[in-house]
Amino acid sequence: MNLAVTGIVFAIIFPAELPDKTALASLMLGSRYDPRRVFLGVAGAFLVHVCLAVAAGSLLTLLPHRVLEGIVAALFLLGAVLLLRGARGDDEAEENLPAPSRTGGWRVAATSFGVILVAEFGDLTQIVTANLAAHYHDPIAVGVGATLGLWAVGGLAILGGRKLQRILSLVWLTRLAAVAMMVLAVISIVSAVRG
Repeated sequence: MNLAVTGIVFAIIFPAELPDKTALASLMLGSRYDPRRVFLGVAGAFLVHVCLAVAAGSLLTLLPHRVLEGIVAALFLLGAVLLLRGARGDDEAEENLPAPSRTGGWRVAATSFGVILVAEFGDLTQIVTANLAAHYHDPIAVGVGATLGLWAVGGLAILGGRKLQRILSLVWLTRLAAVAMMVLAVISIVSAVRG
């Protein structure tokens, strides 16, 4: 394993993931549930995605750009709709939830895993990881660098979600996340149309 390659990959993946939808999802999950359980699920999902990207990422780059962007746009729109539907019921629920929920244990980890697993498919960092693995021919170094970069962003987002909830209500955080997903969906649609 080449540590220089690991460092290069980390330096590329970390800033690329910061403004990403999975960081936003981690922030939302971390603001509501036990951060340790959320991180466990998030970290597991990122690890699965890195393994997929390193093992089969070159196949992702063979998809036509328009098809990939269309799929991504549909997933963003679905995520926005689900967030907005959930935000309606959060008005009353938030009043009855004085602190982030600590119940659910493994269910919280499993939910976090599932959310990130779905959100990360076809993601920029997954494609970049696949390209870096093909470029450097060192799947372990690329995998370790990408995993550490994604875990660092996930951890920061989860901790940030706890702090942000003190300033903004969960309902507004959810609505902002939904708006962000709608904007990303529009960007993906434009990218698919332009080719």
